Amino acid sequence: MTAPRKGFDQLAILMLALFWGLNWPAVRAALFDLPPWTLRAIGMGAGALFLLIVALIQGQRLWLKRGEWLPILGAGFLTITLFNLLLAFAQLAAPTTRAVIVTFTLPVWTVIFARLFLGERLDRRRQIGLAFGVAGLICLGWPLILAGTFSYGLVLALIAGMSWALGTIVIKRFPVSVPPISAAAWQLAAGSFVAAIGMALFEPQVLRDGLDWQGFQTRTWIALFHHVVFSQAFAYLIWYNLLGRLPAGTVSLSTLLVPAIGVISSVLLLGERPTATDFAGLILMTLAACAVMLPMGKARSPEPAAASGATG
Repeated sequence: MTAPRKGFDQLAILMLALFWGLNWPAVRAALFDLPPWTLRAIGMGAGALFLLIVALIQGQRLWLKRGEWLPILGAGFLTITLFNLLLAFAQLAAPTTRAVIVTFTLPVWTVIFARLFLGERLDRRRQIGLAFGVAGLICLGWPLILAGTFSYGLVLALIAGMSWALGTIVIKRFPVSVPPISAAAWQLAAGSFVAAIGMALFEPQVLRDGLDWQGFQTRTWIALFHHVVFSQAFAYLIWYNLLGRLPAGTVSLSTLLVPAIGVISSVLLLGERPTATDFAGLILMTLAACAVMLPMGKARSPEPAAASGATG
């Protein structure tokens, strides 16, 4: 790889982490004016449309074979649909900074599920990652439990991380040959469809009266623009462009930066004030992810999920 190309790829990885990290406060800001089911229907629907157009332009195979529908949609339900919906409600019930930290137990859950369902060995490096992850959860949650301020939103964030991890196991257990960008488009489209059903059931006033677009605050417009254009459209385009040239493990390292960017940007943009134990939990979770994801020697880097960057 030439030096200019390597520098461009490194910049792209940083931009990817920035887009997904900033999406955490963007989603929380958008939720001030948009109900959760509606926000997810808009975001996932726009992302699906963009990826379908890109796949068509690139001449990628769009239609799934008979045996590909179930694993693609099953993994997508876990890594995209359930993950995104749970986090929308988690951010309504808990500070975004804490939701970010708890959600990023996902590399640890991936190791646990890989052991349970794929029989993958728990080597020393993964054991260290699990220890850091458990310590991070205790550091974050125990003071809240003692103070009586533990929120169910953190439980939703934890389940979201488990859902994302389980989705990666599904796609590992049942690999498919469809181009990743096409798989992501179908997964986002299915997620948007589920969110639209949720709109009809739980937010019928939106379908009946429409959205009060004129009443949106400026921050809502900015947040929605970032969520749709940068976090969904551009980020996924960068993600799959990098996957086409670099090892999957190298590209997935961009997710190591997401929780730190999510926490720092939530402090700056939302005015949240994490405690010392919150920051300690963030450090421990980051160490856990590094232990699990960073390649060491000739160890094989884990494959990323088919279409998720843990965006918030």
